[in-house]
Order: sequence, then C-alpha cells, then structure tokens
Amino acid sequence: METLEEFDAVALGGSFADCRVRAVDLTSRTFALLVTDTSQAVFLGCPMEPQALAQVRAGGALVFPPVPGLPFDPYRAAPYRPEELYAGVAESGYGATPDALTYDWWLRTAAERDVFASMLRSIHDDAVSDALDEQLGGEQVVGVLGGHAMERGTPAYAGAARLGRALATAGLTVATGGGPGAMEAANFGAYAAAYDDVMLGKALDVLAGTPSFAPSVDAWASTAFEVRERWPDGGPSYGLPTWFYGHEPPNPFAAHIAKFFANATREDGLLTRCTAGAVFLPGAAGTVQEVFDAATANYYGSHGDPAPMVLVDHAHWTAELPVWPLLQALADGRPMSARITLVDSVDEVPAALARLSA
Repeated sequence: METLEEFDAVALGGSFADCRVRAVDLTSRTFALLVTDTSQAVFLGCPMEPQALAQVRAGGALVFPPVPGLPFDPYRAAPYRPEELYAGVAESGYGATPDALTYDWWLRTAAERDVFASMLRSIHDDAVSDALDEQLGGEQVVGVLGGHAMERGTPAYAGAARLGRALATAGLTVATGGGPGAMEAANFGAYAAAYDDVMLGKALDVLAGTPSFAPSVDAWASTAFEVRERWPDGGPSYGLPTWFYGHEPPNPFAAHIAKFFANATREDGLLTRCTAGAVFLPGAAGTVQEVFDAATANYYGSHGDPAPMVLVDHAHWTAELPVWPLLQALADGRPMSARITLVDSVDEVPAALARLSA
C-alpha cells in the first residue's frame, strides 16, 4: 500500500496482517491502527502518532520508522521528478538542492563507513527499483547509452536528440543513464517528440548557449528548465543516474528519474529493463562497461531471449575503442549473433532495431 486510499480500503476488512505499507503518512489514521489487526505487517517510513506506533508494534508488526535529518526519503514510493531533485536551484544554487545535499551525505557516510547509512542506501535503492517497475508497467523500453562529455551545440548532441525523438515517436519508451551529454540529448529528444521540428531546432539553439555542466551546474540546469518553461508539455522518458557519479548532475528532461546510490544496481537495472533493446552511442569506459554488461546477459541468456544491441559510429567502436570485434567474437555461434549490429549514423538506428527485433 502506498496511498491513504489503499490503506482505508484494507482497513474496512479489519486486518492489516501480512500487509506492506510504504511511505504513507498515517498520523490521521490512529483509530484504524488501534483497532485493526497488524500481525506480521510491515510499515516502511510511515509517520504515526506515538500511541498508534506502540499498538502496532505490540500487535506484531515490523516498523521501519522515518529517519529525521536525511536529504532524501529511503522509503519513497515513486521515481523522482526533476523538480524534486533541483528544488531551490533558482534561489540558492545547485549546492542547496536535494540532489547535491544527498551526494554530500553519500560522500560523508561512505567515508565514515557507517553501517546504518549503508542500510539506508540499500533500502532506498530497493524502493526506487520497485517504484520504477510499477511506473514502467509493460512499456517497451529502449536504452540509449553514451558518454557524459558530449556537449550541447554539437552535431553529435543534435544527432542523439533526433534519435531520442525518433524512438519516442515510434512508440518506444526511452531510458538513459540520466546524466549529461548523450544521455541528456536522448532524454531531450524524447521530450521534444511532443512538438514539431521547429521546436526541436529552436530548443537546441537555446541549449547550445550552455554547452556543459562544467564549470556551472546552475547555468546548465537553468538553461534546461528555460527550455521546459518555453515548451512545457514535453514527452515522457526515464533517466537512471547514480550518486556514485554525483559530480554529474541528472538532466531535467527525463520525466521520471530513478536515482540510485549503487552504480552496479543502477546499470543492471537500466539494461535489464531495456526490453526493446539498447543503443550505444560513442562513449568511454562507462559506456564500454555497459556494452559488456548487456552482452554478458545476452551471452548467457540471463533474461531470456537476447535483446537487440545497436552500436553507433563505426570508427569509434572499431578503431578508437575496438569493442565491436570482441563483441562479434563473443556472439559467434550463439543466438545473440542475430541481435547485434554496428551502424554509422543515428539515423540508421530505428530500422536496425526493427530488423534485430524481427
């Protein structure tokens, strides 16, 4: 249960036995908690009045109480929204936002090796994973992965934006690593799918005024929110960033942001959910890791039939970082060999995905 409406409906039956209640403010439901069976129930981050809390515990429930003083909710029941993570950026700067404060908390507690903080990080990541699955439902998700260094105003950024727009227009749900660069471009493209080509060009021109999140995250984020204000009804997409790379801020164009503390959980979670395949734009070590995370699952059939993998930019993946020959060698003689391809341009990606999915 994640809403008061769900709580009230169950309360009418007279028992919360074996129920799970997450992130619901129950301070107004004291009477129901006092008179209803709560044996073997679990309450995760649900504020209660002291009398109700004592009764629930005495009745055999397990209670994970809210933790005061945290810049995040470890029991949250939904992915983040950009407005949440960037709250206060216009007034006080990025350093005062929940996103930056959570990164600071992560750095401090990780350095202290605080076991309680480690437990809270794990609970948070599990809650976000569960919320993400509920949000996605049965959507056909295609991942767009690539480097964070790709700057706004470049042909590569515009190409990645066109790709995100084309995939969203085709009815696919775009998911990225949620950060800057190629990730932002793809999320922005999905956002722009609700508008015409004129909007896409004008918005790209606005974004080009602040090419990178360095040296100023404030300016970079403000430019993105300026685009969102001028064109407020953009299309949805997903971003899965991580506070492990907290120096890379999340991009504001993903409508739903599942941000994790553990990078391994984030990467596996992103690739596992890419049911319609994954597209790999040029990147460095992080993108190479993602290529072979996906390849390993396809090689062993960990998630059933192999998912399509499309690598973009022949020169990058054969000469600069010769990933493609190794990927071909791994796939040789296996079902995944029919699900991988290398193309030169983002414009070839939609057709390549359709071919590999046939």
